[in-house]
Amino acid sequence: MKQFFGMSQSGNLAEAVNGLKNPQFLMLFSNNTQFESHVDTLEKLYPNIPSIGCVGMSYDTRIVENGVGVIAFFDGVSATANVLEQVSVMPVKYIRRLESDIKKINASQPDTVCIDFCTGNDACVLTTIDTALKQKGISLVGGTGDAGKVSANGKVYQDAVAYALVKNHNGRVKTYKENIYHQLGNYRFIASDTDRAKYIIGSLNGKPAKQVYQSILHVTDEQILTQTFQNPFGKINGNDTCIISIKEVAGNALACFRQVNDSDVLILLELGDYKAITRETIRSICRDFPKRSAVFSVNCLFRYKLFSERNYMQDYLREMSVLGSHAGLVGYGEHYNNRFVNQSMTCVVFE
Repeated sequence: MKQFFGMSQSGNLAEAVNGLKNPQFLMLFSNNTQFESHVDTLEKLYPNIPSIGCVGMSYDTRIVENGVGVIAFFDGVSATANVLEQVSVMPVKYIRRLESDIKKINASQPDTVCIDFCTGNDACVLTTIDTALKQKGISLVGGTGDAGKVSANGKVYQDAVAYALVKNHNGRVKTYKENIYHQLGNYRFIASDTDRAKYIIGSLNGKPAKQVYQSILHVTDEQILTQTFQNPFGKINGNDTCIISIKEVAGNALACFRQVNDSDVLILLELGDYKAITRETIRSICRDFPKRSAVFSVNCLFRYKLFSERNYMQDYLREMSVLGSHAGLVGYGEHYNNRFVNQSMTCVVFE
């Protein structure tokens, strides 16, 4: 298979798809103002080609902040795209669509991946999708788009998750997740007074959550929202740690980008040597895949902000380009199999 990435910083879709012929699967990353028109135009340019899209920044060796980017797979893939609706209340109502699509392209664990873009309620959506994917052992990579809307096959949806199943006819596929944080000290917190709907942590070990965070890190209310780049919370999930970013201060509570429940056990994390971790991720992929056709990744918005503030974003994209054709999305939350994570990078590698 082969991967195409085209972009236009000014939002000119014709410029972004210049030279693209015979795609077998399309991903669109647009800005909020032009999203609907881009979705419509892309469908007219490439009718009946499976496609999904969202509002968000995209990249290859450069980043598109407010224009349009298009990623296409061709020459050795088959794909099907669809949508699960009403994700805020009942995504399982539409699960037959995914089950049917799995059969449609004869999806299998070694050579098929699910890519998804979601408008929200991610944890519930991923649990729902996993009920169908796990029967075949199919991996998933995706993320949350901006503006509460996604697209599938030329139509725009709200309160939905757009997904695609992509089958590589020339080799394997494998998903990866990169975590640039590790545990800080031996802090362990029991969450309480949580609001699941608003992703709020009211108390930690019986004390106001804001006070606990501030007393450990010695930061003001205003500094909390940038301190989370260096010190997010973490929830231990087996051998893995799920990163939980702080979204805002809510009185004496902390609102997060991921749901926390009463009695959840949390730890505090700190930023590691992200440059060394990136190099190790690249080495790991190269060990697993000496020959790579394409890499599609989702980087968290907070990673983008952190890397940009430290003048590393351009270097990061340059380092990842040694893998070959690397392109992706800056998301508002990352999806890795059945897990919704923050401040991470997830990717799928095609042999």
